[in-house]
Amino acid sequence: MPKLIIRITTVPSSLGGLLKGQLNFMSNYYNVLGIASPGNNNELKNIEKVEGITTVPVEMTRKITPIKDTIAVYQLYKIFKREKPFIVHSHTPKAGTLAMIAAKLSGTPHRLHTIAGLPLVEATGVKRTVLNAVETLTYSCATKIYPNSYGLENIILDNKFTTKSKLKVIANGSSNGIDIDIFNPDLIDTAEKQKLKSELGILDTDYVYIFLGRIVTDKGVNELVRAFDKISKKESSVKLLLVGRYENDLDPLHKDTLALIESNNQIISTGHVTDVRPYFAISNVLTFPSYREGFPNVVMQAGAMGIPAIVSDINGCNEIISEDKNGSIIPVKNTEALYQKMLQIFEGKLIYNKGVCRDMIVSNYNKHVVWDALLSEYKSLN
Repeated sequence: MPKLIIRITTVPSSLGGLLKGQLNFMSNYYNVLGIASPGNNNELKNIEKVEGITTVPVEMTRKITPIKDTIAVYQLYKIFKREKPFIVHSHTPKAGTLAMIAAKLSGTPHRLHTIAGLPLVEATGVKRTVLNAVETLTYSCATKIYPNSYGLENIILDNKFTTKSKLKVIANGSSNGIDIDIFNPDLIDTAEKQKLKSELGILDTDYVYIFLGRIVTDKGVNELVRAFDKISKKESSVKLLLVGRYENDLDPLHKDTLALIESNNQIISTGHVTDVRPYFAISNVLTFPSYREGFPNVVMQAGAMGIPAIVSDINGCNEIISEDKNGSIIPVKNTEALYQKMLQIFEGKLIYNKGVCRDMIVSNYNKHVVWDALLSEYKSLN
């Protein structure tokens, strides 16, 4: 009888998206149970069909909600006591804290948590103190912590959240790697690209910058919009694609940024899209000036689609991008540096080979590299 592994994220979109394909892969070797908040529109049931696993809903919030969090810990504890998993492996901050506490209380032998970013990096004052305490608690309850980048590992050690012996980066980094067969520019034909350009009002002569992710302050969108607005005042043949959801309740943009997005007709805000590949296919460069990351999928996705990236000098981003090979690295929160790089690449002063951009991702971050490394890690646990 295969051993049981429980994989848990705060919301179902992370379970089905962040770990896409990996749960099905692991089900060839273990029984896999997925846990996340219920979500909407039968999200968990859809994950069951796609990944071929069983799921259980447990209500979890992304904010600090002591009463709801306590209830969630108790519900997870009951599940773990009943199911007696060999491994509980959590992702995302809130699920990590709740799952690691519940798994320790239930006596689960292997309590694993993957770190894919640290919100506390940008926090200050009382909020930072609270987040530090929560992080330390999570790590103390876990038996193994997997930072998904070497930069994150250094941040964890610098903050003394845990000891080096508890930490391990799987493969070359990343939580799930990239499906290089899906993220392949050859799959998007000319007709599809022309149709999308027409729908968005983009001309063949336009130079397109793309940002893909949550449209929030922490992702550097305020700096990006200001830098692009400056370029667009000089150049009429540039466009900025903002692809993703706004999160005005959690991390809103500045009011002046929102006003620029509204008033500048060279900025195109698409909202959330289900297939990002055509948007990469009509773009020239990814602009991703985020303040903090774990190991950003979007930078790997862009590279796999043959697109260079301008990224912040933060962990994850500065591990995927090599200066002058597949993109450029700028200081964090530096609008002028971002503007200069965006202008230089538009003017042809920075030139990147699409084949090199893709090859660097294929060689280092193919999903099977990550999956096989994690499977080996599971098999090494007694």
